[in-house]
Amino acid sequence: MYRCLLAFAAAACLAAPAAAQQRAFAPDALRGALVITSSGEALLNGHPVRLAPGLRIRGQDNMLAMSGSLLGARLLVNYTTDMQGLVNNVWILTPAEAAKQPWPATPQQAQSWRFDPVAQAWSKP
Repeated sequence: MYRCLLAFAAAACLAAPAAAQQRAFAPDALRGALVITSSGEALLNGHPVRLAPGLRIRGQDNMLAMSGSLLGARLLVNYTTDMQGLVNNVWILTPAEAAKQPWPATPQQAQSWRFDPVAQAWSKP
């Protein structure tokens, strides 16, 4: 009986910090509306884009999601691109993350705004 109680208490202590953690987005992550149209292509803010071969999509639970399971879904995301302009990292936003404003949608905005990596928040000058 005591062992079960100790195991439950230990599990609760380990789960509580994990639930309170906030995801860390890359400092160059931009925000956009993403619709995956095929295995290698998508619409980002209504414009066609290519997806990188090593694309990583993280769901709202921060677990990896396969692009095939998201075909046609309109998603509010933070994303990064590689040197060739291919989308290579995607984070599907939770409602709390989506509510964080402002967040840059273009590289020009990201260059002129200031990012606080600890608070995961942007501020305009």
